[in-house]
Amino acid sequence: MSTLAVIGAGVIGLSWARLAREHEWDVTIYDPRADIADVVAAELGADPRIRVVADIAAAVAEADLVQENGPERLPIKQELFARIIEHARPDAVLATSSSSITATLITEGLSGAGRVLVGHPFNPPDLMPLVEVVPGRDTTEDATERAVELYEGLGRVPVVIGTEMPGFVANRLQGALSREAVYLVQQGVVSPADLDVIMRNSLGLRWATIGPFEGNVLGGGPGGIRHLYAGVGAETSKIEFGTPATDPERMETLIGQVEQAYGTGVEAFERLRATRDSRTRAVLAALED
Repeated sequence: MSTLAVIGAGVIGLSWARLAREHEWDVTIYDPRADIADVVAAELGADPRIRVVADIAAAVAEADLVQENGPERLPIKQELFARIIEHARPDAVLATSSSSITATLITEGLSGAGRVLVGHPFNPPDLMPLVEVVPGRDTTEDATERAVELYEGLGRVPVVIGTEMPGFVANRLQGALSREAVYLVQQGVVSPADLDVIMRNSLGLRWATIGPFEGNVLGGGPGGIRHLYAGVGAETSKIEFGTPATDPERMETLIGQVEQAYGTGVEAFERLRATRDSRTRAVLAALED
């Protein structure tokens, strides 16, 4: 029986806990908020395999995998990992769910950096298979291999990233697409809701089954990617992508458009989350078939 320690029980942390429970792991949860026991009970119910503990030491003491999910702030993560390293088992893998901060920055000046790496999930971790495993400068090969084994044990698809880079891979790709999406909406080319319709019915559907390079191979027909790059690719490569405005007034207009399309508050969030989760499960089930 493996044990997961969840440090920070926000949306990502609770999703990690849900995933571990589904795979019959034991879970310990630490979060400094005063109502954490009530939050966990509301999200995960009563389960003897899930324990809320009072401090980091108790959370990580028996963990095979420690998954830190604190705020995306370097000083906070450095403080958390100083305590995690002090109390975790010597053979435990110590991972951060950080979306952009590298393990090398987090462990600067800390001993025990060899066990620390990024285990970046895509939200929500209990549904999205990808985990980007990003070793730091001092992360040992053994820790990286062990992390891959543990994430595979949770039914995830870990990919080891060869070079540390802010945002890693998935978020850099998402950021590039989001940047152009904001630009197109700001230019009045398309509404936020219609842009999402376009994505769901084209690239989103395609990328659920094949990746961009595989798509290029198919797009070129029997001639493959060489034919595509020499033909359509030669023209599309000339497209100049836009730079979205970031001033408060323009961003407020954009945010208002999105809120008008999808709503705000708890009720809207729960409705959107339920739709996303049911559709994601359906896609995953189809891909497994």
